[in-house]
Amino acid sequence: MKLSPGKRKRLESVSDSRGVIGALAIDQRDALRSLFSAELRIEKQAVPREQLEEFKSIVVRALSPHASAVLLEPEYGLRAAGQRAASSGLLMAYEVSGYDTNVPGRLPRLLEGWSVRRLVEAGAHCIKVLLYYALSDTPEIMDRKRAWVERVGRECAGCDAPFFLEIVPYQAGVDERSPVFARCKPSILTSAMQEFSQPRYCVDVLKVGVPVTMAYVQGSSASDGTFVHSRTDALELFRRAAEVTGKPFLFLSAGVSNRVFNEALELASEAGVHFCGVLCGRATWKDGVGVFARDGAEAIQKWLETDGVQNIRAVNANLKHATPWSEKYPADE
Repeated sequence: MKLSPGKRKRLESVSDSRGVIGALAIDQRDALRSLFSAELRIEKQAVPREQLEEFKSIVVRALSPHASAVLLEPEYGLRAAGQRAASSGLLMAYEVSGYDTNVPGRLPRLLEGWSVRRLVEAGAHCIKVLLYYALSDTPEIMDRKRAWVERVGRECAGCDAPFFLEIVPYQAGVDERSPVFARCKPSILTSAMQEFSQPRYCVDVLKVGVPVTMAYVQGSSASDGTFVHSRTDALELFRRAAEVTGKPFLFLSAGVSNRVFNEALELASEAGVHFCGVLCGRATWKDGVGVFARDGAEAIQKWLETDGVQNIRAVNANLKHATPWSEKYPADE
């Protein structure tokens, strides 16, 4: 596959010296409000904007020296973007957080007042959008989502900005924390990875959760004793998902604990899949929200310098088996 010189240079800006992406994700908006809401015991919409901006800024200052890049968004993250380490690149989210529950299909939307060009002008090296994907979607909804990804891909291509597509599987009417969903999740994710690897979408890097729900994998520390997959089955599902795409892909932590995410990365390594890194968010900093909400900036700074750094270093240690994205985009001779 070919990669333009501009996109190659920008991908290098978010990678380490090996060409592996070890990025910190803190583009959460509604999810972050929910965490603060629970800690402060107030409604989500009552969480002060300034508190979200300050939290992101403190996390980025403390942890970006240990990350090849940070993923932020322009709503609460512009201040934080300017405070990252010089060695850390910048990915920016372009989608509206969440989805309209009154509209079927979890349709994606782009941020008003922003474009790929404007995000690049704000300092972004790469652009990310999130897409909810279900095999239960009607053909009409599926087609609208595909057209949306095509438009974003072309916009990124026009600005020579690498396009990261985050895929979040779901199934209509099924609880995503249930064993029922754990059984259908691998096929949903594999189907999406195969679909959006087609050249028409101009996707450069896929951002995906692991193809299994770790809480239902035998031997996982997240398990309560209910198993859907044996370890052997899980390894095979990792391999099947990797086989359907010729694109580089990286793993997101999907809100699990640091320990569980590292167990998932160990499975990926054991399966021999060629993932190009991680975009790890809550598994690194989630436990610091309560520290900040209760005790303020100085307390979260101390927590990040100890627990936060320990968390991100644990993830980085599991990138030793990751492979450079350039494996899929070799430079011209």
